Amino acid sequence: MIPAKFDYEVAGSVDQAVELLGSTDGAKLLAGGHSLLPLMKLRFAQPKLLVDIGRLSDLSYVREDGDRIAIGALTRHHDVANDKLLAKANPLVAATAAGIGDPQVRHVGTIGGSVAHGDPAADMPAVLVALEAELVARGPKGERTIAAGDFFTGFLETTLDAEEVLTEIRVPKAEGVYVKFHRRSQDWATVGVAVARSNGSAHVALTNMGQTPVRAEAVEAALASGANVADAAEKAAEGTSPPSDTAASAEFRQHLARVLTRRALEQALN
Repeated sequence: MIPAKFDYEVAGSVDQAVELLGSTDGAKLLAGGHSLLPLMKLRFAQPKLLVDIGRLSDLSYVREDGDRIAIGALTRHHDVANDKLLAKANPLVAATAAGIGDPQVRHVGTIGGSVAHGDPAADMPAVLVALEAELVARGPKGERTIAAGDFFTGFLETTLDAEEVLTEIRVPKAEGVYVKFHRRSQDWATVGVAVARSNGSAHVALTNMGQTPVRAEAVEAALASGANVADAAEKAAEGTSPPSDTAASAEFRQHLARVLTRRALEQALN
């Protein structure tokens, strides 16, 4: 299909992008475009204005920031996957980025675009929730920091205001594992499980098990109380509301969550 008519502007800075977003109701940011453009072609999304921020090179970086690693929102998946600092300080984020889509997607798609889109089937959101990452947004009122656990509010919905731009993602120096099941190598995850190890504890989050990434609190509580991996993994589906679609039923997704959580925990904790 053909998208509805829209205006197009190229932002030369984050501040200009914020200004352009506030100039028209229904304006949308364009980075890599892999999430937004298909929705526009189907007319599920009909923005009146596209604000292209894809050329803002100052938002493409990976650097050490104290006890955390700061990742610019426009850093391409390929660059996240191959960054030497991330490979050492947070291999979980690097490995997850390496498994997103195919090489074409990874060379164009951005970590910030994927996260801001808020798709519960995307890989990186659950990883950031498990890592208890922080996200930085800039808008007309200035800059604010949002906990990853508070960022995702519903299906394709986040706490970003209409005039805000996601500028940076901050992750701790930590290890972990991301395991996902999909029918074909480039499909969205039918179910995914992220396990992050930090300060002697394990944090677990699930992909495609609800309207947002789901923190597997029952699993974490079981591990903290001394349960073994197998028993803790059996609690993975508690508190979830997975969808039923052409890829899997809700019941099958709950089964997958238990199986994949056990596998992820075995890899991360052993």
